[in-house]
Amino acid sequence: MIEVANPRTGAVDYRFDAVDEAGLSKLAARLRAAQGQWAARTIEDRCEALLGWADSIDRHKDAIAAALETDTGRRRIARLEVEGAIASIRGWAAGAPHLLPQPQWAEGRMNPAIRHQAQDVPYALTGVISPWNFPLTLSLIDTIPALIAGSAVIVKPSEVTPRFAEPLGAAIAEAGLSDLLAFAPGDGATGAALVDQVDVVCFTGSVPTGKKVAVRAAGRLIPAFLELGGKDPLIILESADMDRAVTAALRGSVLSTGQACQSIERIYVARAIYPDFLDRLVTAAEAVRFNWPDINSGELGPMIFARQADIIAGQLEDAVARGAKVLTGGKIDRHGGGYWIAPTVLTDVTHDMAIIRDETFGPILPVMAFDSVEEAVRLANDTVYGLSAAVIAGTIEEAEGVGRQLDAGAVTLNDAALTALFHEAEKQSFKQSGLGPSRMGAAGLLRFYRRKALIAQTGAPAPLSAFSEG
Repeated sequence: MIEVANPRTGAVDYRFDAVDEAGLSKLAARLRAAQGQWAARTIEDRCEALLGWADSIDRHKDAIAAALETDTGRRRIARLEVEGAIASIRGWAAGAPHLLPQPQWAEGRMNPAIRHQAQDVPYALTGVISPWNFPLTLSLIDTIPALIAGSAVIVKPSEVTPRFAEPLGAAIAEAGLSDLLAFAPGDGATGAALVDQVDVVCFTGSVPTGKKVAVRAAGRLIPAFLELGGKDPLIILESADMDRAVTAALRGSVLSTGQACQSIERIYVARAIYPDFLDRLVTAAEAVRFNWPDINSGELGPMIFARQADIIAGQLEDAVARGAKVLTGGKIDRHGGGYWIAPTVLTDVTHDMAIIRDETFGPILPVMAFDSVEEAVRLANDTVYGLSAAVIAGTIEEAEGVGRQLDAGAVTLNDAALTALFHEAEKQSFKQSGLGPSRMGAAGLLRFYRRKALIAQTGAPAPLSAFSEG
């Protein structure tokens, strides 16, 4: 029995039994049995079925949103997750049929009598291991295109935020998809066992756990699509509009209490505007309110996972011990049994501090000054991560010039963390922030297919004598 704590109260208010290896094996067999007929349907038919699922989610949205609210301690974003899931399904259903190339025979270059045609074959069973920060969104971001491709899917949601899966399951059953999509609640052991049952695994989470998933998948020679951590930099050039810079930096750093892989976690500011930027950023940060005691007020919810609060506290302690100054925030508050941290602005930070090196996953804003664009680029690229980044300048063109020098899979220009809001652009993670094709854009669908080549001889087969040495 796994116990789950409420992030607002700290009290254990939910319990569930983890699916064991035998249960996973039985579940996988059931989904594999149904997948063949699902893949045999046209992509248009599969999209139509998923549109029915979107309608079912819409009918169950209040129950799903309420469960997500308890899971995460936030109301507005919980509702946005549900609305986003519905929109994602409908968006994929509208666009997916146009993404697959129409099969046609093509003549060979060396021998026109030999022709070839491609067949795109979906992986039979996809495994999805999702994290706790956006429980619904990150459970479905891989699931939806995998289903449309013709795969069946097992999702292992985080044991920290599992409540939403029950009302979502009702919508899955109502849409008639229970033999193609199933949730397998459990902890890390369940996730590890899931890798042994599927044909491709999609993992979203930390770098250390992602490496374990990759190794286990490699042992079975199956693909692992990994979306891992980030330590996203924001560069603010001297020409930047100050209001834009402060607005983007604050939202990009503290939205969802900073519990997002694409959150801004390092801010580099041109020295000429550094004092003014700091003053304005501190003022803006101090105006941010907790959604406590009224969940309908404020902008910041609690830390979802208590262990993450300990990590943040340790990073702050290390930074201060090494000479960093806290201009606002800087401590873990307790309200109602939960863990809360206000936006925290730090100065005098250096790259030997954990708060600059390691992923923080909280509303922490370390700010450093730079003297040249070259220095800013060097500092921004001085990391093992390469998920995303941002640049703010007086013009898009100036920001673009810097953005093209950054080692990151997506670079926001004249804003921050737009990858959380804009899913159309294909991107791949750099460095240790991930592995595999983009989950955005057309690649988000096409990665769930393997390409088979049908090679036809329309002339006479070559005799063995054609290869004679004599």
